[in-house]
Amino acid sequence: MPSTIPKTQRAVIFEDFNGPLTLQEIPIPEIQPNEILVNIKYSGICHSDLSTYHEAWGSLTNTKVLGHEGAGIVVAVGSNVTGWSIGDYAGVKLINSTCSQCEYCQQAQEILCSKLTLNGINRDGTFQEYCATDALNAAHLPKHVDLSQIGPILCAGVTAYKGLKTSGARPNEWVAIVGAGGGLGSLAIQYAKSMGLKVVGIDGGEDKASSAKKLGADEFIDFTKVKDVAKEVIDITGGGAHACINVSTSEKAIQQSVSYVRSNGTVVLIGLPPNAKISIDILPTVLRQVTIKGSYVGTRWDTSEAIDIFARGLINCPITVVGLGDVPKVFKLMEENKIVGRYVVDTSK
Repeated sequence: MPSTIPKTQRAVIFEDFNGPLTLQEIPIPEIQPNEILVNIKYSGICHSDLSTYHEAWGSLTNTKVLGHEGAGIVVAVGSNVTGWSIGDYAGVKLINSTCSQCEYCQQAQEILCSKLTLNGINRDGTFQEYCATDALNAAHLPKHVDLSQIGPILCAGVTAYKGLKTSGARPNEWVAIVGAGGGLGSLAIQYAKSMGLKVVGIDGGEDKASSAKKLGADEFIDFTKVKDVAKEVIDITGGGAHACINVSTSEKAIQQSVSYVRSNGTVVLIGLPPNAKISIDILPTVLRQVTIKGSYVGTRWDTSEAIDIFARGLINCPITVVGLGDVPKVFKLMEENKIVGRYVVDTSK
């Protein structure tokens, strides 16, 4: 490694699920021949970081450093790496590495690879100043972008964008976004508008209603004030949403979305409430030809597209910047459902 890289760094560490999150000094990771070392400048805080902390993924987790929305500068390049140079802007996203050999990897569906490793879940993630990641799966970032803004695009942004693509919704059709006021929802609204879709946002509270409308939602339904959300969606959209994007972690809200998607419409499941289930009535589902699909982050190509849309100024990620030591406070706000937009860690603070 170049001599300018320090030997130690600050990182947010958790030793036990649901245990203390502490700011500690730890060694800088050594990179493998296929990896790059990224000096993380900013890292988004994702709800799945909180889920990991609460042991939602069980035995999958064996990291001490959470985070997977890192944006920074390449400071070291492995001996087998091509296409990266020191000084490049790089994004460290959820997927760290895949096998590159299985049928899914060969079909550019690497997110389905059974051997994938994940930053912040089974590899140390981006709540640290320096992060090692597989060069093939790191995201090239344009030099003109604001690194504080682009971090959330690498997970929340691409996840929302991929969900919209998965829905098959076409320009001028209605898409309902459940959880529109949160981090994923705020980005889903904007990506939907960039794709020519009409948006009805669904969430609770005046602050989330205001945020959703500012970001481009055509209509907003406050579930805390509307008795029959399904009827309201059907009335607004003239028969039901063509697609419903569930970024909420409410099992009840996800279940309800099946009732207000129109015939031949698609319900997309993205939010991951632990141990949740949905049930459907088979007859109307078949007769109305309703499709229910799961959508999970995005491929390298999905990421490139999502970054390009952001870089062209079509996405404004509402962020609140905090320091590394503030991660526990943000987790608390997430648990209390008080997050509007996205929180981003400045690793220098």
